[in-house]
Amino acid sequence: QVQLVESGGGLVQAGGSLRLSCTASRTIFTVHAMGWYRQAPGKQRELVATITTNGGSTNYGDSVKGRFTISRDNAKNTVYLQMNNLTPEATAVYYCWSDLAPPLAAFHSWGQGTQVTVSS
Repeated sequence: QVQLVESGGGLVQAGGSLRLSCTASRTIFTVHAMGWYRQAPGKQRELVATITTNGGSTNYGDSVKGRFTISRDNAKNTVYLQMNNLTPEATAVYYCWSDLAPPLAAFHSWGQGTQVTVSS
């Protein structure tokens, strides 16, 4: 499948910004979309944002709309998540995600996760 390597997590004060990056390994398969999910302690993993590699269609979780922006650089097989005006509620492990184009759409890949901590 696809190997995903995340970077950019860390500790930031409320109101600050962070940018996460995720690079996918080159593969013979066509990646359909990449994005980010997050999981806070004691909570279920939730959608943050996704973007298709062909056309750049985006999808955001309701809790981040207007504050987070996802973008991609297909030449680098990399997606970015710009997070602005962070609040303590954004504290979580952020996981990079990807899926493959049909007929392999059932194959999803996950990164190892990067910790984001927002202090009040």
